Amino acid sequence: MTRWLSVVGIGEDGPEGLSAAARKVVDAAEVLVGGERHLNMLPKDPRERLIWPSPMMDLLPEIEKRSNKRVCVLATGDPFCFGIGTALVKRFGHDVMNVIPGVSAFSLAAARLGWSLDRTETLSLHGRPIALLEAFVQPGARLLLLSENAETAGNVAKLLTARGFGGSCMTVLEHMGGPKERRVDGLADEDWRSRELADFSSIAIECKAGPGALIRPRTPGLSDDVFQHDGQLTKREVRAVTLAALVPLPGQLLWDVGAGCGSISIEWMRVARHARAVAIERDETRLGLIAANAQALGTPGLVVVSGEAPAALAGLDSPDAVFIGGGATTGNLFDACWNALKPGGRLVANAVTLESEQILTARHADLGGDLCRIAVSRAAPVGPYHGWRSLMPVTQYSVVKT
Repeated sequence: MTRWLSVVGIGEDGPEGLSAAARKVVDAAEVLVGGERHLNMLPKDPRERLIWPSPMMDLLPEIEKRSNKRVCVLATGDPFCFGIGTALVKRFGHDVMNVIPGVSAFSLAAARLGWSLDRTETLSLHGRPIALLEAFVQPGARLLLLSENAETAGNVAKLLTARGFGGSCMTVLEHMGGPKERRVDGLADEDWRSRELADFSSIAIECKAGPGALIRPRTPGLSDDVFQHDGQLTKREVRAVTLAALVPLPGQLLWDVGAGCGSISIEWMRVARHARAVAIERDETRLGLIAANAQALGTPGLVVVSGEAPAALAGLDSPDAVFIGGGATTGNLFDACWNALKPGGRLVANAVTLESEQILTARHADLGGDLCRIAVSRAAPVGPYHGWRSLMPVTQYSVVKT
């Protein structure tokens, strides 16, 4: 198949920083595609030039119309590091593409700071909610962020300070690799909003927790207190056991059926990088709680579906795992979830009533799997002393679809 589409990574140093192979591809192109900043780096000539619109994906049909020509897309740094490369492969396929990457902003930042990239968390806030950062703020963590604009550093500093990480070191690296390169250092609790910063920048953070900092590990079993809820909450100890049975894996999709305040689906997404989840809930008040918890705990990508299962499940992508936290006695809910589950997927259901326990026991007899009883007691005041106060026992059924 003809490789009509080339993607060339270009840096702040423009064409002078391109390799001989990359420069040859750019010179041979009949159509040039890129941002206005990238296209202005090239000398003027009569070749057709397409500038990325907003949203960028609107230009893809126009690029496809020119598949009979040599098309070259100019991208910032590495096209496959939070870049346009992924979208181009999804649309056109890799077999029609010739990719010559440049140096990513993360590699440049690591070189400037002397950081090891394999020990650094990297994420982009460009076109993404800043709430993503919540799940990565941990004591001692090193973070590299791609900025949205000049205000990003101030917003990041505000978030860190609110979490009790105001003593964290922040470095803004502007226009790396070009003549306008600049470095700005400071602490998160300083006044970043009054500083004149460039729109095109990366932010490095060395997280430092202060006294009273809100430390939220990514291991399953966050404190019940971090969730807004109306009492419909899978308690911490049971939640940790439930997540272990669900086995969160990178990129996999969870259906959280009868989501309550969303604690299971939120922790699923926090545990595994790029894990996805859909929280299905019928109660309007709880839908608001799920959305608030997702923002506060770093999973703004959680999809919230309003409605009653199984009807609300129609049209959803097939899941890799399903958690039924409530409604096991509802009609054919179990069957609908089981039939939608991918082969090799996991289904976990928790029951607190005798009626729902009977249904899970019957399913265990039909499908196999594991059935267990989780009984938790917490120490609580008894007059001037303390004693054990039992939580409602939970019967848990877990099974793999073979």
